[in-house]
Amino acid sequence: MMFARLFLARSGRFALALLLATVTLLAGIALFAISGWFLTGAALAGAAGAMSFNLFAPSAAVRGLSMLRIAARYAERVTGHDATIRLLADLRVWLFRRLVPLAPLARRSFRGGDLVARLTADVDALDTVFLLAIGPSLALLLAGGSLVAILHFLLPDAVPAVAAVALLLAAVLPLVLLRLARRPGEAATAASAALRTGVIDAVEGHADLRGLGVIDGARRAVMREADALAAARLRQAALSASGAVIAQIGAGLALLALLWVGLGALEAGTLTGPLLVGAALALLGLFEMIGPVLRGIPRLGQAAAAARRIRALVGTALPVADPAEPVPLPEGGTIAFDSVSYAYEPGRTVLSDLSFTLEPGERVALVGPSGGGKSTVLSLLLRLDDVGSGAIRIGGVDIREVAQADLHRHVALMAQDAPVFLGTVRDNLAIGAPSADDAVFWAALESVRLADVVRAMPGGLDAWIGEAGQTLSTGQARRLALARTLLRRAPVLALDEPTSGLDPQTEAAFFRDLAAATAGRTVLLVTHAGLPAGTVDRTLHIAGGRLVAGGGAPAPIRLRR
Repeated sequence: MMFARLFLARSGRFALALLLATVTLLAGIALFAISGWFLTGAALAGAAGAMSFNLFAPSAAVRGLSMLRIAARYAERVTGHDATIRLLADLRVWLFRRLVPLAPLARRSFRGGDLVARLTADVDALDTVFLLAIGPSLALLLAGGSLVAILHFLLPDAVPAVAAVALLLAAVLPLVLLRLARRPGEAATAASAALRTGVIDAVEGHADLRGLGVIDGARRAVMREADALAAARLRQAALSASGAVIAQIGAGLALLALLWVGLGALEAGTLTGPLLVGAALALLGLFEMIGPVLRGIPRLGQAAAAARRIRALVGTALPVADPAEPVPLPEGGTIAFDSVSYAYEPGRTVLSDLSFTLEPGERVALVGPSGGGKSTVLSLLLRLDDVGSGAIRIGGVDIREVAQADLHRHVALMAQDAPVFLGTVRDNLAIGAPSADDAVFWAALESVRLADVVRAMPGGLDAWIGEAGQTLSTGQARRLALARTLLRRAPVLALDEPTSGLDPQTEAAFFRDLAAATAGRTVLLVTHAGLPAGTVDRTLHIAGGRLVAGGGAPAPIRLRR
């Protein structure tokens, strides 16, 4: 249903592309017809010793139709591809928005490579739906109907045979091919996703695979998926070739029927030779366009399978939902975790009876061993999932009673793997504040001590930093991610291992600047790192999902009873 709504939102562009495709096809058919009539008429006039033959009108028509066909084809390609790209962009935006609430569930239910496949390859597979199937098929039916109407006046006895073949090739055969292409399409989609998943997992886990001595087994598994994909693509190619063969046979039969009736009309003197040749070439021009349509139809099976995979992903029940009547979220106020317990599933308890408070403007570090539940605290604060028992309140309001959009405006997250995106410094900062001006961007860079580095780069804010920020050091990339988070202007900052991957000196410098950069905001910092004095106001230690007394805390642990 969502696909249909997104398509309808771009229906004007698609309708224009369809109109241009029909004009292109009709211009091509007319070009064939007039050329055949012109050449035949000129030849017959010369053979009969005619003193004159009007060359100007048909030659002008040929040139005009040629230019019209070129212009319409170019405009149709631009319009059709533009509409498709915009539709896929709409789909990706909708899909990402739909997946944000599914983030915790998706991480547990899908392998990382499979999610990448659904978000990229499966969406890309949908670009064939209009460009290679729906658009050309509709244009073919419109042009075919126009040609049949003209033949009705020239050779009415040939119309039943020509119309039957055209309908068979333009409507019935595509439906048959689409049905036959379903299984190969599903196999190709599944094999492509499995291959992508295997490759991504193998690359990310290469060190572990080599250390365990199983890299050859992983390579064989990837090759099996590659072979399965090749076999599925071969079956799709066989269907496309079969469709093209049937189209050629059908075109030949329709031409024979036209010539059978036309030669009789020529002998009877009811039709001239040039008109018969023009009609025959027009018919060939129509059927010439059927081949590409039939070659593209089998790919619709893969597009349908990709659409089902996307629907399966977004059709998953949401782990959290907005209340029917959300209440306003207070602008300020104490954040309170009140006897919070949480489990991913029965028997896998992550947090147990966790209670603590964060006062407005307070900076609190949450430390402890891996797997102790630190990152889960941040996830629950952002309500990416709901607590099992207890409550999280901001200003006395349970976060389950407010709209998620309001909560996410109130709490900004800098994740452990917060990326630097391909593009410029400005592009990355604009994610945090799309409407901000340069002065705001420079202020954010100053607050994380990155302004001098950016000023020294060619282009300043418009300096290209490459994929994953490859022109920046690891420390500079983390500071840029922090600047982007600060631009959100959220009163609460949730920082999850912000110094992950930094060397000790860079890490210490990052923490020394953190207090000034986040001044006036409430900060909940999850980290394994040792914190320089003054980084936070106090430290909470968590282990096994509970707060525990820990040595070396800058300030006493305050538990909320």
